Formats: sequence, C-alpha cells, structure tokens
Amino acid sequence: MTARTLRPRIVAAGAALAAGTLLLTACGSSGSSTASGAPSAVGTVKAASADPSLAALVPADVKSGGKLVVAADASYAPNEFKDDKGNIVGMDVDLANAIAAKLGLKADVQNADFTSIIPGISAKKYQLGMSSFTDTKEREKTVDMVTYFSAGSAVAVKKGNPDKIDAKDLCGKKVAVQTGTTQADEIKDTRNPDCTKAGKPTIPGDGDKFSLQTDVTQALVAGRDQAMMADSPVIDYALKQTNGQLEKVGDTYDSAPYGIVVAKGSDLGKAVQGAVQSLIADGTYKSILDKWGVSAGAVTQSQINAAQS
Repeated sequence: MTARTLRPRIVAAGAALAAGTLLLTACGSSGSSTASGAPSAVGTVKAASADPSLAALVPADVKSGGKLVVAADASYAPNEFKDDKGNIVGMDVDLANAIAAKLGLKADVQNADFTSIIPGISAKKYQLGMSSFTDTKEREKTVDMVTYFSAGSAVAVKKGNPDKIDAKDLCGKKVAVQTGTTQADEIKDTRNPDCTKAGKPTIPGDGDKFSLQTDVTQALVAGRDQAMMADSPVIDYALKQTNGQLEKVGDTYDSAPYGIVVAKGSDLGKAVQGAVQSLIADGTYKSILDKWGVSAGAVTQSQINAAQS
C-alpha cells in the first residue's frame, strides 16, 4: 500500500531549496514549511466552469456557505506545499479549485497537520481532505474516499548508494518516514516483523519519523538516515529538487489510488466524484497533472471507496 497512511507525499524538498542547496532546518520540526526557491509549475490551467447538474448534487448546508473547506498538509510538494509567498499551492490545490468551480463553489484550502485531517472531516471542521491520502479499506470505515490519482511507494538513498541499500531489505537500516503514512505502517506492520522472522535486526524505532515530509528528505540529505520511504511521486520529485543529492533504489511498488476524503455517507461524495470525472473528460484534469509533472499517476475513472486493501 502506498501514500500517506493517514498519508505519504511528494516531498516539499523543493520548499527547502535555495540557490540550489537544500537548507537544513531542525529535524522533527512540526511547523509548516515555506518554499524557498520553491518548485515551479509548467504551463497554465484554464478555469473550470460550473456544471449545474453537478452543483445540484451539493448538499444544501454546503451550498449555502458558497465554499468547500479543504484541508491539506502543505509539506508535500508538488501535491501540496507553500510557495515563496506562503501561499498553499500544488496539484491537489489546483484540483480542489477546479472541483469547487464545477460545483459552483469556491475552494478554501487550509493547512492542517496530516494526522488531524480525517478526524477534522468527521468533526465537520473540513468538508474535504486533499492531501495525497491513499484510499484504504481501513479509512473507508470512517470516511468516504473519492479516487483521483494513482501512486506507489518507493525508497531513496544518498547519491551513489554509499551504504549499498537494498530497497527490498531495509532490516537494520536507519529509514526516515513521515508520521501517519502508509510507509510508516509498512515498517511497523510488515517490514520489521519480516526482519524479526528472518533473524535480522529491525529498522530502528519503526522508522525515524517526522511530522513533515520536508524533514524526512532533509534527514536523508544530511546523513542522519540511510534511506527514506515515501510515495513514488514524492520520491521522484525529491530527486529533482535536491539537485542530484539523492537517488531512487529499486522499483515502485504497491500502487494504489489516492482518495479525496469526504464525510461518511455524505451526498457531497457523489458531487465530488462527478466533478472529478467531468474534469477528466474535459481535459482540465490532465492539464493540472501536466502542470505539476505528475501525469504518470493519471487515472481515467473516479470512484467512491475503491480501496484495494
């Protein structure tokens, strides 16, 4: 399984670059990351127009507010991160704006800690969660997930792989990972039990865990850790944004859909699913993914609760 387990993401390592050098801040910081020399998007996206038939599906209480309150952990470039001016930008942000426009609403994207987003949806603090969440059967017990993207897990190391890391055997290695992600769960629930069964040392601490993906990347660049695990688009983006300081080892594995988080049983899920499908059909979806360089994860159909595991 991939992506942020409560989520994984595309490293806002770009949010920590200046003059081509990765700026190292205090690892483990729980504050928001602001892009310095942030990743630039390529191309523009035409504004989506309202679809009356989809707008009619929006629940009255949402429609009356005129907006969709969308939660995103803005530390996962290029999916969601802060630009040089502190604005929340990225693929998920552009998609949120386009979805809201299709529904005759405005998107109000708010920065939130990743692990707080699903509880915030259930508590009606937010109406949508768009933060590179993997759609899982476990999540579907408490919220609905509208699929819109596909990603897998991957492993990165320092350039040249000085520690001869094998992506399939991380036993005993220091591995950086974002708290609450599927990769963090993978270490705890699968990799370390397998290490124990094989009579090998486990990954220390069930992974070196950080609140922000930016800190995960920085820990690897700084040499604090020997490898990092994250979503495949996050890894791919980190390689570009760290100017050759990192490399991917092994293949992408466990591909699965990202899902937009919606309150369980809400009619808003049907409206959002319809909006995503409409954006796919009219080409807006592709233009957004092309803009952020993540078109490899494009899907042709949006579904509600399509978890594979």
